[in-house]
Amino acid sequence: MDTTIPQSAVRTRYRVPYADTDMMGVVYYGNYLTLFERARNELMRATGPSYAQMEREGLMLPVIQAHVDYRSPARYDDELEIAAWLDEARGARCTVRCAVLRDGETLATGWTVHACVDAKTRRPARLPSWLSARHFTPPEGDSRPVS
Repeated sequence: MDTTIPQSAVRTRYRVPYADTDMMGVVYYGNYLTLFERARNELMRATGPSYAQMEREGLMLPVIQAHVDYRSPARYDDELEIAAWLDEARGARCTVRCAVLRDGETLATGWTVHACVDAKTRRPARLPSWLSARHFTPPEGDSRPVS
């Protein structure tokens, strides 16, 4: 999968603790979705209201699909960079793409699809106006390939 990380992506750093690894000494595969969630929360915080603020305003973004492509394992004490960016947003759905890197090497890429729902009724709700793909789309040529 060829992934390009836009310059507008939000990046966060994370050092792998023992608790994230399995008996093989590598980050447990399910923990990559937790890394995606960490980056997704930072993306929201950096580009608009935090997720907590969005919930206080009566909206939620449950994950309805998730996908991870694993390329190379992360290990205990690795310092990771996790990039997240909004790939698509329309109606009541949005897609957030993520990449996990170590020293510039791509370890995993993937995405999560979220449905915007009213917190009280749990019915679909239109995404807030600030959560718009055009808001995150970088200018032409403003990206770098993932190695």
